[in-house]
Amino acid sequence: MSMSRPGLHIPKVIGHRGAALRAPENTIAGFRKAAELGCRWVEFDVRLSLEDRPVVFHDDTLERTTDGTGRVGATPLGDLLSRDAGGYFDFACRGERIPTLDETLMLLPSLGLGCDLEMKPDLGREQALAETVASTIERCWPKTFPFPLVTSFSALAIEAFADLAPHIPRGYLTTKLPSDWQVQAGRFGAAAVICDHKSLTLEDVRAVSGAGFPLLVYTVNQESRAEQLFACGIDSVISDAPDTILAGHTDQKFEPWPD
Repeated sequence: MSMSRPGLHIPKVIGHRGAALRAPENTIAGFRKAAELGCRWVEFDVRLSLEDRPVVFHDDTLERTTDGTGRVGATPLGDLLSRDAGGYFDFACRGERIPTLDETLMLLPSLGLGCDLEMKPDLGREQALAETVASTIERCWPKTFPFPLVTSFSALAIEAFADLAPHIPRGYLTTKLPSDWQVQAGRFGAAAVICDHKSLTLEDVRAVSGAGFPLLVYTVNQESRAEQLFACGIDSVISDAPDTILAGHTDQKFEPWPD
């Protein structure tokens, strides 16, 4: 039986971490750039600070994208918010900061952006992250705007979130689709399936689509690959360079993968 939910309108192209090849990832500047490029949704990641405050950040440590060091989950919020999160991308982006989840959720609707929110919990903090994400969405996301799609590679986190906020749609996020994917997705009432495009087979696409789930794939940065995926029945691609995909996407029919 399909677990899809009514009212989940996912666009064909979603900006990955904002627009990660066009602006500093997971930043306000990145979200603004995604909107400027024509995105209707963005994907971003959420972690907890030392005090269990939610911030928008991908890695478990600060080194790759900031001028800080150490684990995000072991760093006080004030220290996280003082880090430069733009200089790694370009000298001109210095001064860009790590955003809180609160300010991100209040900004996106003003830009006309929906979102795919990925929870990234530290081990043992799955419940805490689910609780703070659920409460922050309820407090900051406008009641007149369609809810975010919430996902996580952590089964504990997404199941906890489903218990806390059953009315907010969840996505089944996996690297490679397992044989029991529908059982796994059904455990927390998934409304969509998200997986790595590199591991996907035509049989997978047919199975997911046949079960009535929207199918999203990450991370697709080439127009030709996106068009191949669309031709095979993929509903949406998540891209670091969404403008590349948006510029080339048409309703033209393309040859699908061979059986």
